[in-house]
Amino acid sequence: MNHETEESIRFWQTPPLNGVELLTARYIEHRFVPHVHDGFVIGMIMAGAQRYRYRGAEHLAPTGTLVLINPDEVHNGHKGHDAGWHYRAFYPDNAQLHGLLEELGLPSTHLPTFNETLLQDPDLFNGLRQLHQLLEGPESALHQQTVWRQMMLALLNRHARLPMPGKPGVEHRAVRQAKELLQARLAEPPSLEELATAVNLSPFHFARVFQRATGMPPHTWLMQQRIAHARALLQQGCLPLQVATQLGFADQSHLSRQFKKVYGVGPGAYRIASAQLL
Repeated sequence: MNHETEESIRFWQTPPLNGVELLTARYIEHRFVPHVHDGFVIGMIMAGAQRYRYRGAEHLAPTGTLVLINPDEVHNGHKGHDAGWHYRAFYPDNAQLHGLLEELGLPSTHLPTFNETLLQDPDLFNGLRQLHQLLEGPESALHQQTVWRQMMLALLNRHARLPMPGKPGVEHRAVRQAKELLQARLAEPPSLEELATAVNLSPFHFARVFQRATGMPPHTWLMQQRIAHARALLQQGCLPLQVATQLGFADQSHLSRQFKKVYGVGPGAYRIASAQLL
C-alpha cells in the first residue's frame, strides 16, 4: 500500500493548552467549501502546495509558508500541487488569545488582526513547526505552556503589529520561590500557570521575569536541574532507567538525549566511567 497517495487527518487537543485545537493532515483531492472559523487559523504548509481564496483573491501557498486566517473571514481550500499538501495548523479560540494579551498587560478588548495571509518567515515557520511537534509529545505542561506563549508573542508582534511588552522587572523573591518549587518537584513539575499562581504573577510575566533572572525559560532551567541530579545519581551507581524514572524523564532515551547534550556522552557510558574512578 502506498501511503503517499492516501489522505490522513489527525485532530487533537493537549490538556495544558485549554482552548487550542491542533491539526496535522495530508490532503490530496479534498476541497474545502467557503467557510469561516470563530477564531484564528495559523497554518503551516509542510509539503506540497495549497490554493485558497481569501479576501477576494486567489493564493498559492507552497512548502514552507505560513497561512494566516483571521476570525470570521470566508476562505476555501484545495490542492495547489498534484500530490496535494501536508499541513499543520493551530486553532486557538479567542478566549485563549484574550488571556495572553491580559497576561502581557496589553489592551485585550479587541484582538489584533493579520494584514497578510501568506507569509515567508523561515524563523517563525520553524519555531511554530517545533511548537506543533512539541504539543504532540510527552513534554511537560511547563514546557508546552511556555513555548506556546513565546511563539504567539513572536507571531503577533511580527505580523499583527502587536506592541512588545515593556522589559520585565526584577522579581527576586518570585524567582527564588519558583526555583525552590521546581527543585522540590523535579519529577512532576508544576505547569507554568501553577508556578505563576504560586508566586502571584501572571504566567507570561512570570516566564519573562524568570528568563531575565536566569538566562533561560523555566522549563530549560528545570531540565538543567534534572540533568545535574541525574549526573549525581549515575556517579552513585544508579542505572540510567532508574534515574530516568526517578527524575521524571519520559523514558530512558529522553534522559540519554538530554544528558548527552550537556555532557557529550550518554548516561550509561558516564556511569561506567564514574565507577572506574572509584
